Amino acid sequence: MQLRILTFLFCLLPLALSSQETVPVDSLSSDSVFRRTIEEQLGIEFTSNNSVVFLHTGRDKFKAMFSAIRQAKHFVHLEYFNFRNDSIGNALFDLLAEKAKEGVEVRAMFDSFGNSSNDSPLKNKQLRAIRESGILIAEYDPIKFPWINHAYHRDHRKVVVVDGAVCYAGGMNVADYYIHGRPEYGEWRDMHMEMTGDVVAQYEATFARMWWKETGEVLLNEKYAPQAVEPCEGITPVTRPASEFQLLTDTTSTAGRKPIGVVDRRPYDTPKHMRKAYIAAIDAARHHIQIVNPYPTNVKSVRRALRRALKRGVRVEFMVSAKSDEPITPDVVALEMKKFAKRGAEVYYNQTGFHHSKVMMIDDRFCTVGSANIDGRSFLYDYEINSFILDRETTGQLQYIFEMDKRNSTVFHAKDYRKMNNFGHRLIGHFFSLFRSFL
Repeated sequence: MQLRILTFLFCLLPLALSSQETVPVDSLSSDSVFRRTIEEQLGIEFTSNNSVVFLHTGRDKFKAMFSAIRQAKHFVHLEYFNFRNDSIGNALFDLLAEKAKEGVEVRAMFDSFGNSSNDSPLKNKQLRAIRESGILIAEYDPIKFPWINHAYHRDHRKVVVVDGAVCYAGGMNVADYYIHGRPEYGEWRDMHMEMTGDVVAQYEATFARMWWKETGEVLLNEKYAPQAVEPCEGITPVTRPASEFQLLTDTTSTAGRKPIGVVDRRPYDTPKHMRKAYIAAIDAARHHIQIVNPYPTNVKSVRRALRRALKRGVRVEFMVSAKSDEPITPDVVALEMKKFAKRGAEVYYNQTGFHHSKVMMIDDRFCTVGSANIDGRSFLYDYEINSFILDRETTGQLQYIFEMDKRNSTVFHAKDYRKMNNFGHRLIGHFFSLFRSFL
């Protein structure tokens, strides 16, 4: 049973979401308004010396990430919702074991529920073998009696940092279906990034905080994240510059100069940061919003921001997947899309397998890519991390993919709702939409 359903069944508690999470739109460009808003309201720090290469497929992601890991000399840190026990997972741990034998420090973390809820989890026997190979591996918040205490806040991030020089992050876990697809869905679509620059230290700091939370080992120091701490006299950081790696090339004219702000949602420290960042982006939009997300069930404040955008004449486009790995959520999504289509939003149901990407583009000026879904789990419960990239060329790359995906999508109108959903599915959609904050 999926985490969303379990949360609904066992965690039905009243939520009080503020309806005042709005930001003004003034005469500045939308990216400037957005940046100013989240710097002032959320304390998000933007770094400006970054490069980004999008990894459109699982094959692209694992090829690039494995290459960087092979070049590691000091450390490899991995944080995932789950590592699937399959061909790609086994290949990854074999490679990490080789690096550990070379003296590279390897730390890996996975979410306990994420592991147990996938159809090919890591077993205790395999975990023992991984640890015996020299890899430090931690299970975040192990599910144990009374397990209901552990149903709320899961670690949904997908982050890999190599030698403090390069970071891989986005929406993909570790599973071979990102390469081969699955019989029931066909192709499994998602989006990941290879990033260099000071943004890497921000992702390393996020990993270090989570690692400390679960293991008690302190990593946030000059060795692992020198840009994130005060320099210590007489200590030379061992992290390497990205120039020492053979990496993919950011082919845009803004390579090495992209401003990026990292929004790290932590349930107890920054519980509203992710949804406020999305609201700030939506409220900053002047012309165009494009959203690709597998579970856009929304929460009240984000839904209102999107309605405000439509009301002021912003073109809003949603792309959702025609296939899903969830039994109930698609019915809630269909109802949500019908309501937005009635208000003037353009909705596309993508037919190219399961489209699991989590991206948003605003006004051709900035975009976000990360682990967060546009739903209650990501905005209200889970640990999530997104990069907000203030760069027109980078945003244009995602918009190009969006336009190409339209060719393999079905346009959805409000009148299509009853045709596409029989009475049973409409009933499920209406009933569970009452509890969408838990889905």
